[in-house]
This record gives sequence, structure tokens and C-alpha cells, in this order.
Amino acid sequence: MADKVAFELVSPDRLLMSVEADAVAMPGMEGDFGVLPGHAPLMSALRAGVIEVEGASDGPDRVYIAGGFAEVAADRLVVLAEEAVAVADMDRADIEQRIQDANEELSNAEEGEQRRLAEGKVGVLQEMLGAAR
Repeated sequence: MADKVAFELVSPDRLLMSVEADAVAMPGMEGDFGVLPGHAPLMSALRAGVIEVEGASDGPDRVYIAGGFAEVAADRLVVLAEEAVAVADMDRADIEQRIQDANEELSNAEEGEQRRLAEGKVGVLQEMLGAAR
């Protein structure tokens, strides 16, 4: 059994991180879960939250994602994220402004799909603000 798991974090436009890690914890739709070397294969949808990478020699150790999917193999983990940003690089003032804009969008949204999408956007941004500490 390998002593590290190869972890790749990919956004729609680029590879954000490629490291060897001791463990990776992430926000699954059914609850948080961790991946260690030798993990059983699985696929999981991910909700907005923070991915924590342990034991990587380079790259950030905490990354916020706005949702996505994880593919786990015994020695490899690939996360396809809708949006990702290192927690250390987050700007609280920018996130707070984005929440204010999203709340305005929500108040102007009509019932149905438009309102549901606006509510989802506000929720993701609030989750992001919580991660920024």
C-alpha cells in the first residue's frame, strides 16, 4: 500500500493543485469524508465547503470549493470543482460585497427557478465567508 495519495484539484479552466498528500478531507453531499492511501474506489458529489490537505509539501493546505465531484481510487484522488480558491487568498471584504450583491439579486428574483438559483448563490457565498474566517 502506498504511503501517499496523489491529489489533483481541477477547476473548469485549469489544474489548481497536484500534490502527494497523507490525507485529504472534503465536504461530501452526504457528509464530510476523508481519503487516505489505499481508500476504496468511489465517486461523490461535493457541496460548498473546505478541502483540507494534510502532509503535502507544497500548495495550500485549505481550499474552498463551491461544489463539484470527487473520484477516489486506491492511490489517487481527483476533485473537479465548480470554483476553488485557497482559503489564505480569500478577501473577506470582497466576499461580503458579493453577498450583498447576491442578496439584492435575490430580493429582485421572481418565484421559481430564478429565485432558487439566487438562494443557492447566497448560500454558497455565506459558506465561503465562513471559510474565510
